[in-house]
Amino acid sequence: QVQLVESGGGLVQAGGSLKLSCAASGSISSASTMGWYRQAPGNERELVARFTSGSFTNYADSVKGRFTISRDNAKKTVYLQMNSLKPEDTAVYYCNFAWTTGWGTSKRRYDYWGQGTQVTVSS
Repeated sequence: QVQLVESGGGLVQAGGSLKLSCAASGSISSASTMGWYRQAPGNERELVARFTSGSFTNYADSVKGRFTISRDNAKKTVYLQMNSLKPEDTAVYYCNFAWTTGWGTSKRRYDYWGQGTQVTVSS
């Protein structure tokens, strides 16, 4: 059973920095995407940053140049360094590991989420 444990959220002033961590336990596919999403009150969950299965990175336009995703494969951990934080970055941040196995009728998707960590940026 895969479990994801996040840490590093908190309260910070605008312009400050935080680093989130997400450690996975259990069996993770080497083809897994690893990413961070966030959800603010009244909004849908949105992608913040992720590694694709091909190790490319995607970032939301709103965080480009401010946030950096990184990972340590040996530790099965993904990080999100957040700099120049803005009040609009306030949200619950979730990490996600996902991959697909098999073909056709035997295709199966694995999709795991962390419990979420609150990030609050004061103005």
